[in-house]
Amino acid sequence: MTQPQKGICAEPNLHAHYLLLNVIDDDAQTIRATLPRLLDLFEFYENEHYEAMVTGVVAIGASFWDELYDQGKPGELHPFPAMQCEDRSAPDTGCDLFIQVRADRLDICHAMACDIMELLHLHVELVEQVQGFRYLDGRDLNGFVYASDNPRGMTRRQVAIVDAQLEPDFAGGSYVHVQRYQHDLRRWRALSERQQEQVMGKTREHDRVSVEQSASSHSLRGAAVLPGASTPGLLKQGMPYGDLLVQGLFFISCSASAQAFETMLHSQIVGNSEGDYDRWLDFTSAQSGGAYFAPAVTFIRQQASR
Repeated sequence: MTQPQKGICAEPNLHAHYLLLNVIDDDAQTIRATLPRLLDLFEFYENEHYEAMVTGVVAIGASFWDELYDQGKPGELHPFPAMQCEDRSAPDTGCDLFIQVRADRLDICHAMACDIMELLHLHVELVEQVQGFRYLDGRDLNGFVYASDNPRGMTRRQVAIVDAQLEPDFAGGSYVHVQRYQHDLRRWRALSERQQEQVMGKTREHDRVSVEQSASSHSLRGAAVLPGASTPGLLKQGMPYGDLLVQGLFFISCSASAQAFETMLHSQIVGNSEGDYDRWLDFTSAQSGGAYFAPAVTFIRQQASR
């Protein structure tokens, strides 16, 4: 039986560390052999610091998969669906590897990130590192609750994990999409609370559907519900990041199908036939984007000795 990576369906944490890496040598076998050691590292910290609720995810970039694993590819693992419409864009800056570390202790996240780089430093270059954190009661820095439409309970697994009947070779894996958004919070805060709620389509305090929700509200355009479905097709795991100069959201989605993210992104940037796009994009912009696949633990360990 395939075993998904624990970080895919894990409940939210207080802290996160995101690593985006490019492989700099041609020794694919060494990388394959090293990935299980990353899983061992996650397991060690999880056991050693059980109170910190440690989880991790290792995902392979769409453009690097064939080089690392040359005996087949997940059916929907394609390059990031870069889009541009007027002044709204979603760039493709995908890397070879994406590693997510999460815990309820910042020091544990830092220690794990250091150990990860110690294992990989001879073979990779660090393109970007971002520290995420839980803001207030699970809100984005815009003051609104983030991803309140996420599936719950066992539905999380149904939404995020590839089913064995659909893709038997990659069962237990997950399609992962990553974007780093940068917010213009000064401009956002110039709006009244009512204007903000019109943009988001939800009330700020209680996260209820706003009576003034429109076809261009963020809650509708970013819902990620596939045609004919009743539940969201994505499990969103993003977290705020930032300092006094730059603030934003590090967006992460996990799904059993890459189509769910592509459908959502098109709804946000291009919009519908009436020109209704996600108005929240007037106040935030994607600085990066990448498409990845997080294989099952079983797959990573089996491929290591090939």
